[in-house]
Amino acid sequence: MLNSLNKTLLGAALFGASFAPGAFAETTINALFMAQAAYSEADVRAMAEAFSEANPEVKVNLEFVPYEGLHDKTVLAQGSGSGYDVVLFDVIWPSEYASNNVLVDVTSRISDDTKKGVLPGAWTTVQNDGKYYGMPWILDTKYLFYNKEILEKAGIKTPPKTWDELTEQAKLIKDKGLLDTPIAWSWAQAEAAICDYTTLVSAYKGDFLKDGKPDFQTGGGLDALNYMVASYKSGLTNPNSKEFLEEDVRKVFQNGDAAFALNWTYMYNMANDPKESKVAGKVGVVAAPGVAGKSEASAVNGSMGLGITSASKHPDEAWKFIEFMTSQATQNQYAKLSLPIWASSYDDPAVTKGQEELISAAKIGLAAMYPRPTTPKYQELSTALQQAIQESLLGQSSPEDALKTAAENSGL
Repeated sequence: MLNSLNKTLLGAALFGASFAPGAFAETTINALFMAQAAYSEADVRAMAEAFSEANPEVKVNLEFVPYEGLHDKTVLAQGSGSGYDVVLFDVIWPSEYASNNVLVDVTSRISDDTKKGVLPGAWTTVQNDGKYYGMPWILDTKYLFYNKEILEKAGIKTPPKTWDELTEQAKLIKDKGLLDTPIAWSWAQAEAAICDYTTLVSAYKGDFLKDGKPDFQTGGGLDALNYMVASYKSGLTNPNSKEFLEEDVRKVFQNGDAAFALNWTYMYNMANDPKESKVAGKVGVVAAPGVAGKSEASAVNGSMGLGITSASKHPDEAWKFIEFMTSQATQNQYAKLSLPIWASSYDDPAVTKGQEELISAAKIGLAAMYPRPTTPKYQELSTALQQAIQESLLGQSSPEDALKTAAENSGL
């Protein structure tokens, strides 16, 4: 009898211990992010820390890689059957990731209220064939940044509204001896160049694909590359642009060595930071210009989403983390380097205060976002176009011939 009672008491004690505070089983999830543009690494770490405080049963291991390594790191980890639970992915990858079973379809996890609350353009970031493969997280496009002081010294009262006007203003700045090469672009042989090219394709109303086949080698696609080459050859564009990524452009602009630069949202507050920028307080930003008779503004969809990998053993915990990271409260708190995906955030003083100019540009730019082509063979297409842009800039091929070759090598 006593022995039986002892067993009962011991069982009760163990049962109670299993529910004692702090005695839970901890789940660890691995998340892959990029170490450039948009939210800073410090911001992402702070967000993850806040998540762990609110969800002590889930531990998050963060890994950061440059954007250029994000795709391959995700795919290689997937192939090994281990690695990441949550990955950051670019708007150009859902088609490939869906067809190769890299990401989980999370359509059933997204509520109608969430669908209504998020800006419509943001959803294109995570969709493929009507299904959702994650939550949009970074809502971004490239804007035209300008140095207010240099424009003022040149007697220019308003920033350019068309790309031809930008050329004229840059020439005026050069002729007045204010800057030798007033324009900086991200034209390295990388995805950065495709984003600048897409911005111009959108201005010229071009098409990447028609009936699934390349269509960029004529019309607006050809006009866009012709503009890039003309700007490069004119001497108005910094010649190092052919090797620049976005961070190089930011540094050149912050140093006062560019009057105009095309870049993502994050540059606005970084270039306005007196601790690291020589042009703080002189930074202007507008939506990228249009083309007379064709467009009022231009923009590329540079947004990114957070998704659960099909290799994840903890999809529920992964989704909980994604919901936290993409929540309106979290995004509003960190709205200085990346703007929120939530429509009502743009009327929230906590978000808009101190960056009213950026918000005004965003309302135009985000509405004009133009997609890079949706195809499982995007990587092949992008590589072919990157080569075409480089060869054209270096004078190794005419834009017409370079784009024809790119179309042939696109895999489409």
